[in-house]
Amino acid sequence: MKFVKKPWGYEKWFAFTKKYVGKILFIKKGHRLSRQYHKIKHETIYTLEGLYIMELENSKKTMKQGSVIVIPPKKIHRMYAKFCDVMLIEVSTPEVWDVVRLEDDYGRTQMSADKRRR
Repeated sequence: MKFVKKPWGYEKWFAFTKKYVGKILFIKKGHRLSRQYHKIKHETIYTLEGLYIMELENSKKTMKQGSVIVIPPKKIHRMYAKFCDVMLIEVSTPEVWDVVRLEDDYGRTQMSADKRRR
């Protein structure tokens, strides 16, 4: 198992193969992930614990325990643990490097990275 610390919480990778990846995502209350999309990566997210806001393109949906959402490539999305700590299970294709960050509360967009290099 691989543990990846994130500014919004952490990821535990429980599977990593040539065909799929399985992760547990823990998002701390009040934190949100990048507003992002993937060029290739396809994800399915299951809500294990908690209640959060899923921003998908230009809409927002409250996700509760037991809910599932499929995020195909090129679909802009963001998860926001507005109400409480959240635990999710993510199963995806293996392109873990495929992240295009459009907005990020922690300065991790490509534009932010370019500014830091100057």
